[in-house]
Amino acid sequence: MAEDDKKNRNGTFWARALERAHLGVWDWDITSGDCFYSATWARMLGYEEGELANSSDLWFQLTHPDDRERALASGDRHIAGLSDNIETELRLKHKDGHWVWVLDRGGIVERDADGRPTRLMGVQTDITKQKQAEYQLEQVNARFRLALAASGTGIWHYDIATNKSYWDARTREIFGLVADSDEVAAGLWHTYLHPDDKAATERAHQPPEGSDSVVASQYRIIRRDGEIRHVESLVRFIAAGAAGQILGTVRDITDDKLREQELAYAARHDALTALLNRSAFDRLLAEHIAAGPLAVFYVDLDYFKALNDFAGHAAGDLALKSVARGIVGCLPALAQAARLGGDEFALLVPDCDAAQAERLALALLASVRNADLGSATSRKLAASIGIAFVDDASTTVADALACADDACYAAKAAGRNRFAVFSAETASGSGGLNAARIAAETVDAMEDGRLKLFGQEIHLLGQGWDKIRHVEVLARMVGRNGRLMPPGEFIPVAERFGIASRLDRWIIRTALTQHGPALRAGALTLGFNLSAQTLSDPLLWDFVDGVIEETGAPHSGIGFEITETAAVTNFDAAEQFVRKARERRCRVSLDDFGAGMSSFEYLRRFPVDMIKIDGSFIEHIAESSFDREIVSAITSIARSLGCGVVAEKIERQETLDVLSDMGVAFGQGYLLHRPEPLEAIVARAAGAGPDRRMA
Repeated sequence: MAEDDKKNRNGTFWARALERAHLGVWDWDITSGDCFYSATWARMLGYEEGELANSSDLWFQLTHPDDRERALASGDRHIAGLSDNIETELRLKHKDGHWVWVLDRGGIVERDADGRPTRLMGVQTDITKQKQAEYQLEQVNARFRLALAASGTGIWHYDIATNKSYWDARTREIFGLVADSDEVAAGLWHTYLHPDDKAATERAHQPPEGSDSVVASQYRIIRRDGEIRHVESLVRFIAAGAAGQILGTVRDITDDKLREQELAYAARHDALTALLNRSAFDRLLAEHIAAGPLAVFYVDLDYFKALNDFAGHAAGDLALKSVARGIVGCLPALAQAARLGGDEFALLVPDCDAAQAERLALALLASVRNADLGSATSRKLAASIGIAFVDDASTTVADALACADDACYAAKAAGRNRFAVFSAETASGSGGLNAARIAAETVDAMEDGRLKLFGQEIHLLGQGWDKIRHVEVLARMVGRNGRLMPPGEFIPVAERFGIASRLDRWIIRTALTQHGPALRAGALTLGFNLSAQTLSDPLLWDFVDGVIEETGAPHSGIGFEITETAAVTNFDAAEQFVRKARERRCRVSLDDFGAGMSSFEYLRRFPVDMIKIDGSFIEHIAESSFDREIVSAITSIARSLGCGVVAEKIERQETLDVLSDMGVAFGQGYLLHRPEPLEAIVARAAGAGPDRRMA
């Protein structure tokens, strides 16, 4: 190598190298206190060469206050012989005011004869971009850790080559493992697996090598204290290390599983009695009919409404729960019981002969008589029981229940507190298989257009209908023979056979779909009757809100009527329904008011808009001073509560005159308007001008 080249390496060469490497050099003479800073060091901080004085404490003046102590300590340790070199990270202030992160490395390069340090040299490297990247990565990691903590997820991985497993703290917590280290014995996980889940779970945790798919699995573990927990894992093969790794997550889903089980249980069981509900019983009955002979019991409580009227719904609920416990206590092996709704129960008993059925019926009657009604009443309950034997696999669920129901009616007719066995020869005309056919006809009519909507106007007495234009929606069914069937023939059957809620939904959807524009324009308002089954439907408001959104009908244009009969066996549901209706500004009427002894209790508990006085107090009011006193009292109380009053069953002019004199505001009945097709009423209302709503 030429001599010039060697000289060049001692001068310009190294300056150029420092420049290209963005390195700043410092050289501190401890003896004289002088400190030299290279031009590249100054330029790193935005200064030109010679712009900064080369004082020994220049770097200290430019160092961030939070980093000074750490930087001084690094130099002091090295000078004291406690470290091999100086190495620290610190921030220096740039000429324009921002901070530059630098990595400072250096050490002693000269000593005196006694070995004391006399000169130190070092370089500083700009690591600002690296620090920014580290900060951003830390932010990502912090968010990731936060997400994991929020989701309760643990992370683990298994190194195939080294046969080592590593569980983070959350994974160890989920498994109940007390350990300070992430590393755990490779076979430890297998010892936690529930025996019934072990084989499938181990297969799911062996993803094919080279696969990038994620395998999800759910399984049970048994912790060391014996507690069984449900967990969920996501597993994936990662090409890392010598042979790859299996990376996974684990999350405790025990609470989710318990909620699923609770929801599944709630979907099949009556909330009050914990017996099967109607839909679950129907499915189970269908399976048993197909499997072999059985007996079906229909149990209807006697005097239950009187108990509710006398002692209140709390006593009624207590009685129903006690009856349910008594029924369960009587059940033979393989038998099942259900609450069909209200105060009606059903049982299915496989391989049950006549003698066994009689013994069971007598036991059931005794258990009902001995039911706990609480200390608030001395009344007693009884039951009427109908029994039907089914040995034909082609029998439908509806027919089987209809036969048992018909026998139950026979038991009631014979004096109650007894049982009867279904006989085709003695089946009553209004029950049994005839009722089952009517129920089937009702379902068919909803689907083939034979169910028709009618309406009856509610009038503002003395001013006519145009002042309020409110209509109660009714249903009529056209039989296959063309005869118009009144609601009294098919609605009670719908309630007995569990299709009343479906019928109510059909009426609401059809009316709002066909006449939503008229309601939206304010031409009239519609009122719908709700059965006890509909009132108990927890998804009712989801359905109503959905139909309203689809049709554009306003909540304020819709009213609902609930009867005392429905409220008696569904008091809590009725109370919740009224609250939700009021929240949506739908109107609520309490129908058949005064027919039961608890009517005023319901009026106190339910903040309704209207009450409809039962027609039994209206039809003879012109002749009966007792009825006039009742109506006067109801009207006075309702007025003080801000409720409107509707008198039903106005069929004579004398009745209308008496009601008008008494100050009853609204009326309904054949004298004022006979039910007619709803579409005709809507068409008439649409041409009647702006709406004036019911007070």
